[in-house]
Formats: sequence, structure tokens, C-alpha cells
Amino acid sequence: MIFSRALQREFFQSAAGVFVALFAILITVVLIRLLGQAAGGRLPSDAVVALIGFGSLSRLPIVLSLTVFIAVLLSLSRSYRDSEMVVWFASGLPLTAFIRPVLRFALPVVFTIAAVTLFVAPWAQMKSAQYQARIDARNDASRIAPGVFRESVGAQRVFFVETGAGEDGKVRNVFVSTEKDGRLDIIVSAEGSLRTDAEGDRFVVLEKGRRYEGEPGSPEYRVLEFDRYSVLVEEREAAGPASRASTTPTLELLTDPTPRKLGELLGRIGMPVAALLLALMAIPLSFVNPRAGRANNLLFAILTYLVYSNAISVFQAWVSQGRLRFELAVWLPHVVVLAVLALMFYRRLAISPFWRARA
Repeated sequence: MIFSRALQREFFQSAAGVFVALFAILITVVLIRLLGQAAGGRLPSDAVVALIGFGSLSRLPIVLSLTVFIAVLLSLSRSYRDSEMVVWFASGLPLTAFIRPVLRFALPVVFTIAAVTLFVAPWAQMKSAQYQARIDARNDASRIAPGVFRESVGAQRVFFVETGAGEDGKVRNVFVSTEKDGRLDIIVSAEGSLRTDAEGDRFVVLEKGRRYEGEPGSPEYRVLEFDRYSVLVEEREAAGPASRASTTPTLELLTDPTPRKLGELLGRIGMPVAALLLALMAIPLSFVNPRAGRANNLLFAILTYLVYSNAISVFQAWVSQGRLRFELAVWLPHVVVLAVLALMFYRRLAISPFWRARA
């Protein structure tokens, strides 16, 4: 009882710190990427918070998997460094005795990873895709960022606004360049605003400006001065987001087993299984020789995680491309890791491993 309680307390304390650190890194990375898009005018600032939430939910299984793996690894490595393992082994406990406390700690997190991977993450990615589609479907004028040259959706029009809309709803120093049928039209005005007529058509109304018309490279052009000029904003049809396997609900993946959907299903199944096997693998990987380097096992553990996760991604890609059967790919990488895990336990438990035995 003392053994189990001590390990559980150690695991949860380490997991709390690791999860906070990893989740903070995740939020920071997503925030930097979205703020870069918002600063470049590709994303409105009011959409950043929502997309951060959706992105965090979709990546939460990776954070939880790393949390379990690193928490077990750090806790047991500290026990080796502080010679606590010597006490446990001297009490008659083998290395396999750590499997039950690790499973008791890891299984609730693994079930959480499975629930998020199978149900929550696809929903979050679907909502994120729908939200992004609504943003992309906005008209050109609403996508303008002050101080940035912004290209329209059809790449036929370029906007520039020096100053954003003030209290009167007008922008200042507007530049609009339109190219169509080999002709170039450039409009500059002191101010402008967005208007909607009775039929629902939206216009950018420019005031006090000039319009230059002509062919590039030709000396023939026209200059028109205007007090008020309306430019029709051509809005795209609000199409739904592109169908992606990552946004498809798990039940639909099961009912429509196409190669792409089977590949996605393979990745979703592999995430919680990998988290459980990595938690168990942290037991033999945590061995540290107090007289040797302390970072060797951590580097090897990170390499193990990268190889394992990349192997699942490779098998997922092969299934999506139809190069490997789903029935084989769903268990093959995990069986290989399970065999490696058994070999690692044998290496730590055997007094004289078979590969060292003399004939």
C-alpha cells in the first residue's frame, strides 16, 4: 500500500507540471501562428480565440500522451538517481511490480485520450474548418487589414487602406487596383465605407478620389475624378468546408470504409494504444546509473516516442494510399513495440541475458 501510494502521488505531481508546461507550449505555438495570420490580414482578430480553442482540443491527445510518458519516466528516473529503487528492490519488489501502479495511473488518461481522439477532436476540427470557411467566404472589403496590401479572393483586385475604420465607420486613404481583360484600373480616394443596398448587394463607396484606366505599358490612359464612386464587391458563394477525413465522425469512418477514412481510423485507434504502451515502456527506460550521465535515458525516450509516432503516421499514410491492408496495419506497429517492451523488461530482469550467455 505504501509502495502504490508513493508512486501514485509521484506520478500525479509530475503529470501536473508536465501537462501545464506542454499545454502552455501548445497554446503559445498556436497563438503565434494565428496572430501572424491576423497581422497579415489573412484572419480577422475576432476569430483568434475561437480557433485557439478548436486547435487546442484537436491536439490535446498528443499533449496527454506525452504527459503520461514523461511523468512516469521522470518519476522513476528520480527514484533511480536518489537510490529509492535500491530500497524497493531490496524489499523484494521486482521491476514488474511497477506495472500495476503505472497502469492505475495511466488507464484513466488513456481512456480520456481515446474519448478525445475518437469524438472530441474530429468535432473540433470540423468546427474549425466550418469557422475558417465562413471567414474565407467574407467579402473582400471586410478582409482588409490597415497598412497591408491585401489581394482579393479571385486575385483580380488588390486593396490597401492606410487607416482603419474610425467611429464614423469610414476608412482613410484607400487604394484599389483591378485587372481585367488586360486592362488595369487604379482607384485612389481619401476615404471610403461599406454599404448594402435593398437587394443585399454590398458596395465599397469611395469618396473624393481619382480613377486611372489603361493598358499596362501603353501611353493611352484615362483619368477620372469623382466625389463619390461605388465598387461592387463580388462575394463568393458560402460553400461548406472541404470534406476531410480528419473532420469525419468516427461512426461515419466505420460505416464508409474508404482507404482515406480507414487511414484516419487507424490513426485514431493508434493514439490511445500508443499512450498505454509508452507509459509501460517508461518503466525500463527510466533506468539511470547515478554514476553515469543523467540525460541519456531521456534522449533515448524522446527518440523512442518520435520513432513510434512516425511509424503510426507512416502506416496511416500507407493505408490511405491503399498500399497496406487496414487489418494488418492496425496491430503491426503496436505488436512490434510490445515485443521491444518485453525485451527491455527481460534485459533489466535477467541476470545473464541470452545474448551474453556463452556456449
